This record gives sequence, structure tokens and C-alpha cells, in this order.
Amino acid sequence: MSGRRPRSNHPGRQESTDHVRCLQRRLCGVAKRQPGRRFHALYDRIFRRDVLEVAWNRVEGNRGSAGVDLQTLIEIRQLGVETFLEGIAAELKAGRYRPKAVLRRYIPKQDGRQRPLGIPTVKDRVVQAAAKLVLEPIFEADFAPCSFGFRPKRSTCDALEVLREQGKQCNHVFDADIRNYYEEIDHDKLMKLVEERVSDRRVLRLVRQWLRAGVMEDGLVEIRLSGTPQGGVISPLLANIYLNVLDRVWTRRYAHVGTLVRYADDLVVMCRTKARCEEAEQRVQRILGRLGLELHPEKTRRVDLSWGQHGFDFLGCELRKVMSGKIWEEQRKRVYFLHRRPSRRSMQRIRDKIRGKAHRGRCHADLRDVIGDLNPILRGWGNYFRTGNAARSFNQIDTFVWQRLRGLRIKRKGRQLRAGEAQRWTRNFFHALGLHRLRGTVRYPGGFVTSRRKTSSVSRVRENRKHGSKGGLANTRPSTGEG
Repeated sequence: MSGRRPRSNHPGRQESTDHVRCLQRRLCGVAKRQPGRRFHALYDRIFRRDVLEVAWNRVEGNRGSAGVDLQTLIEIRQLGVETFLEGIAAELKAGRYRPKAVLRRYIPKQDGRQRPLGIPTVKDRVVQAAAKLVLEPIFEADFAPCSFGFRPKRSTCDALEVLREQGKQCNHVFDADIRNYYEEIDHDKLMKLVEERVSDRRVLRLVRQWLRAGVMEDGLVEIRLSGTPQGGVISPLLANIYLNVLDRVWTRRYAHVGTLVRYADDLVVMCRTKARCEEAEQRVQRILGRLGLELHPEKTRRVDLSWGQHGFDFLGCELRKVMSGKIWEEQRKRVYFLHRRPSRRSMQRIRDKIRGKAHRGRCHADLRDVIGDLNPILRGWGNYFRTGNAARSFNQIDTFVWQRLRGLRIKRKGRQLRAGEAQRWTRNFFHALGLHRLRGTVRYPGGFVTSRRKTSSVSRVRENRKHGSKGGLANTRPSTGEG
């Protein structure tokens, strides 16, 4: 009952989605044609039945836990979704809707610290999702192309591809991170930015209520005068509206300094010279200062990519220039291209997750169950990193998974392990049981897919040299093939 609910094929659901998309296209079209227009009749669209239905479907699809009222998605289904949405529409129409405080929870960050999250109630998440459906197309018309975080039809791969293309010309990078961004957003400045496009007082009051709803931690409610809690449905849109000031100013005034690529509160400026990189840091600090924000001193730095000596991490990837061996062999020229692969932290996190699912205590568990727990982790991680130069990293993780599973088999056998028996547990043995294989899944942007049938990749040849063509340890079997 707690798993993902199967998606309904009821024609009414698709009809509601089509109507909402039509509404969004109209709003976005008008916003693009009239850049200075302020929209005044939006509140009635938020509690439209089709908008609320699409909002509920998105909240339900994201699952999530209960808020301060302890009401879960399962309870709402049992009581009736129709009744639940009718109640929301009635409250919004009568002006009686009041959001509750968000529930404070913490999740671990990459640096070992904890990231605060604010979990709204299910009702508040549905209303926020409905408001986002109406407001997002309007502000999307104003957002700059350099922004990629939490926007429709934009992804981390798009941001990384821009950096890869700029890496052909630029050798200097300003890698910046905004300190406590979501906690430091000024409410008054944010509302003025929202009012540039929205004049509907009821919508503005709704947004202001979410900002001032408060945070409940250890049973106490704290009213904050700044910040928008991470975890809310509307928070990413409000965060992009706030930082769109940086995007607009940079695009209009400082595009000659370097190419800005921003994903939420992480940003990178690619510059051609060291002087422009230093100027980029000064310009960004000045613009953020006007917004009441500051850069994180430990996570902000300038990097020289020349000759591949240094690199930087962005969106879980390590970006570093690598010399083209082919061009060197053919033309004797040192030409460097910006490569991206999983960062050390990303590699360490996936190894930790694998250890958690394939720890030594599961040596007596059914091997298919262990593989069933590992596969979703491997697929998700592989799908995220497969568009870069991750062949070697994929090989390393495949080897790590094989060694963990092989170790479980050896521990299970214990003293009953016969001589040479462990050599049967090759990579293919576990792949035959359904283990997901990362090797060979790299998909380069532009639709090119690496193929193992036509030509042997460098990583495959290297693996054959080390493990043999059928897996296992190379020193336990005769060498096969030309590798």
C-alpha cells in the first residue's frame, strides 16, 4: 500500500492535463508578447478543477511524507480524493485557506553537514502545485537561457553541455556557491520581483502567506522574516525568480566577461582570460550584495583549466581538460577538450550505497533479492552520468559491485568453499541473475551510443586485460583475445 500507485488510464485525467497545458501555453504566449504586462486575473485559475487535479497528480506522484497535521497521501485516498479537492477549492474560493507551518527535517549534505528541509502539509503542497502551474509559464517567459535549475525542459545535462562547448575556448573558471541561499532570501525584495508580473492581490497574498507560514521544529513554531524553505513545491520557482536578477544583469551588461551557467544556487562563469575571471568574481559579488546574498568562501574559487592540471566539480561531475590522443598522433598538436566524469564524492556516495545494500550481513540472503535492491541504485546513477566521459568510472563501479557480490558468496560458503569454486562467480554469473551492467551504457549528447558489437572500446580492452573476456581475475585463467 505504501508503494507507488499505478498510473490511471482514465480519459478524464488526460483531458485535465490537456486543458492545463493549453492554459499554460496561453499564459506563456501572452507573457512573451507583452514583456511589461502584469497579470491580474490568476487566482480563479488556481482553484479550477482541472488545475487542482493535475496538481494532486503531481503531488501524489512525488509521494513524500506528512506535514505538521500528520495527514498522509494514503489517508486522503481512503477518505476520497474528490472530496479532498472539493474542500480545497471551496476554501480558496471563499478566501478561508490558511497554510500551516512547515515541518523541519534534516538530510545529510556532501560535506558531512545537514541540509534543512521544510515539509508542507499535503493540502499546502497541492495548493502550491496549483499556483506553480499558473505562475510558472508567466515567469518562464522572463527567465534567461543561462538558468537551468528546476525549469521545464531543462536539465543538468544541458548545463554541462554548455560548459563543454565553452571549454573549447575558455581556460578560466569562476566556480561559485551562494551561502545559505534558501535561508537568506529577502521576503520584501522577492515580493517586489513577483509583483513585476503579477498584480492579482489574492495571488500575492497567497505567496506572502507561504513565506510567513513559519517552521515547526521540536514542537515549536518559528516565524522567519527571510528565506523560503527547501522542500516546498513553490520554493524552486520563487528561488529562480529571485536569482533572475543576477541572470538579467549579467546577460545585459557583463556577457562579454564570460558565459554564466547557473543551476539553482550553484553557478559557474567560463572566461577566456585570468583578468576576466577576476572581474567575474567582483561583478557577481556586487550583484548578489544588492540581493542581500554572499558567496560561500569555502566553495567559491577561481580555477585555471590550462593543460588539464586543475579541474572543478559541478552538479556531481568533475570537469577537467584532457588532451586528445588522436589529434596528437595524427597532427602532433596538443589539443585539450573539457571532459566530465563522476566526481570523487559521487563515486564515494555510490560505493557507500552499494555497501549498504550488499553488506556482509546479507551473505545468507537470496542473491536475487540483493541484486534487486542494487539495480535501481545503479540504473539511476548510471542514467545521470552516462552522457559524459564516464566509461572508466562505470567500469570501476561494475568491478566494485562484482567484488561485493562475490565476497558475499565466499562468506556464505565459509569453510565449505572448495578450491577453484570462487572462480565460477564471474561477472557474467551475476549478470545472468539480472544484475544491471553500467559498462556500455554511455550515451554521448547528440544521440551517439557506444556500441560493444562493432568495435571494442578502450575500456573494454582494458577490462579484458585485467579480468579476461569472461570476467573473473586475470591471473586465474589463461589470457583470451588480443588484449
